[in-house]
Amino acid sequence: MKQKERTIIMEGRIHSVESLGTVDGPGLRYIIFTQGCLLRCLYCHNPDTWGLTDASRKATVDELVDEILPYRPYFTVSGGGVTISGGEPLLQMPFVEALFKELKKADIHTCIDTSAGCVNETKAFLSHLDNLLEYTDLILLDLKHIDNEKHIALTGKPNEHIIKFAKMLSERKQPVWIRHVLVPGYTDDEEDLIKLGGFINSLENVERFEILPYHQLGVHKYEALELEYPLEGVIEPTTEEVVRAYDLVNFKGITPVSV
Repeated sequence: MKQKERTIIMEGRIHSVESLGTVDGPGLRYIIFTQGCLLRCLYCHNPDTWGLTDASRKATVDELVDEILPYRPYFTVSGGGVTISGGEPLLQMPFVEALFKELKKADIHTCIDTSAGCVNETKAFLSHLDNLLEYTDLILLDLKHIDNEKHIALTGKPNEHIIKFAKMLSERKQPVWIRHVLVPGYTDDEEDLIKLGGFINSLENVERFEILPYHQLGVHKYEALELEYPLEGVIEPTTEEVVRAYDLVNFKGITPVSV
């Protein structure tokens, strides 16, 4: 008697979703925030996503696709789609690949929002990445700091593997938007911003560069989790400081402002 084949049901660890987001990729987007992150950014506004095993829910690919498909008319009209963010979505690459594969069957634009903190050069990781990029239209890459020592102080991890990842995406001509959080006193040094711009302009695949001004919207989460907020007293950058940063980076492509 022929043995019955087993169906493997893959689940993702999900922190939360946003049904019609407007800032994480083009158009109106269904945003899935995954659980788990290896970086400990001082300005992180979602410390509740750090735990690798915690999750507000576990969801299968089919469940998420069923939730997403009703929003397809909004994607079509606005040029939007689905963004998977975090936490760090690359910690769950097989799940993200399976989800994106189904979304592409429905002709839905797919985007990964990553800080690449978990990237490595193992054969297993690169194999999963190859498969995932086949179904990925766009990557939002968050470059925390161009200086390695300052990156360690800011996030708890070095940035060499992140820089290599950015170069690899350039070699593959994978469309990328690069984003940089501007934190007064931490990521706004003139020399660092000029160096960041030089690196970004050396890449051949960056379609857009965005500066994300630091904000304090996540402070209440630290209080709820009984964690000390690391940037107590740091104020949000002014419009003039943001424009200055764009000018120093001097990205040669598209930015949200004219400099």
